[in-house]
Amino acid sequence: MSLPETTSEAVSALVTSLTSTMLSSTTSEETTTLPYEQKPIFLQTPAAQGIAGAFTWAALLITCHQIYLHLRHYNRASEQKWIIRLLFIVPIYAFDSWLSLLFFTNDQLYVYFDSLRDIYEAFVIYSFLSLCYEYLGGEGAIMSEIRGKPIESSCLYCTCCLSGKVYTIGFLRFCKQATLQFCLVKPTMAILTVILQIFGHYHDGDFRADGGYLYIIIFNNFSITLALYALFLFYQATRDLLRPFDPIIKFSTVKSVIFLTFWQGVLLAVLEHARAFSPLYSEGGRQTAGAGTVAAGYQNFLICIEMFFASIALRFAFPHRVYLSTPSCGDQQMPGGRVVTMQSISKSLKDSINPRDIMQDAIHNFHPQYQQYTQQRTTMAPEDEEKPKPPTPVTKINFNEKAMLLSDDE
Repeated sequence: MSLPETTSEAVSALVTSLTSTMLSSTTSEETTTLPYEQKPIFLQTPAAQGIAGAFTWAALLITCHQIYLHLRHYNRASEQKWIIRLLFIVPIYAFDSWLSLLFFTNDQLYVYFDSLRDIYEAFVIYSFLSLCYEYLGGEGAIMSEIRGKPIESSCLYCTCCLSGKVYTIGFLRFCKQATLQFCLVKPTMAILTVILQIFGHYHDGDFRADGGYLYIIIFNNFSITLALYALFLFYQATRDLLRPFDPIIKFSTVKSVIFLTFWQGVLLAVLEHARAFSPLYSEGGRQTAGAGTVAAGYQNFLICIEMFFASIALRFAFPHRVYLSTPSCGDQQMPGGRVVTMQSISKSLKDSINPRDIMQDAIHNFHPQYQQYTQQRTTMAPEDEEKPKPPTPVTKINFNEKAMLLSDDE
């Protein structure tokens, strides 16, 4: 073998070795910059789950105790059943969000949890409006107070287009229909979200026209805005009548829980669209959670904390003390309230969560012959008629007067 050939082979081997070393170094550098070599984010830490869990269970204890007190002193079922339905928003929101946070790394499971939460959200606004109706004695009693009065025209209250209009039974019907439509639209959108998720056409924060998220947001936004606007119009019309019932804290608390959590989710979705959140990857390079899932995780974390403060606000907004002085219609009574058993509490709970009255009210309000209908309180026993009731500024009128009043507005 000649010397030149030996030298050529040595040089070739040296070049091959250097090339392999450079490629190995480049590959190593690229590997360290791959997205799956990232540190766990805050939501994946035990601290985040511990903080969310502490606020969640504190909110559950506060609200469940308040619900128990209302069930124990279930003396005005026509009002307290709506209050209990409103209070249930805290356990449902908090526990649902906490479960979603525990299964945070699952890229799809949180959608199913959030859909259950969204379905109940639809009934909260309607429950609050119905509670206000009960406070004031029903539609007939309300119309006897506001019928014929001019609607205040104000750009601030978005009533400038109603200048020259007066309150009629059609106004009350609009308020009911606007809240009832939310009870239909929100569950429908929740079910549609689950279906689109299954077929891969729904991703949080994906505003593309060929995805379902954009259209779900549009429908939900329009529906909740209409429902809250109707609730606000009703409050504006009856705020003087509702003053003895401290409506400000009640209205503000309910509106904040629904409206602020909704727009909080939209804001986080916008931030996700602006690439403020990054997807998560496993050690093997597989994506375990998209950016939309991360944004939804922060939404659930914030809701867990917010529900603690909501439980405190609701405790002051709907105290059980106002029902302590009302004597019970049961066989056993005691000073300051009735003697209750677990069976009676269970019966009261079933009555408060029975949705039959909601379905009946929906049928009546969307029926073509609505003018012949007036919402009545549950039929009371003769001994109940003699029970003392809290003072109310609403004029008392009988059934015939109510029916005539509602029919005259046709």
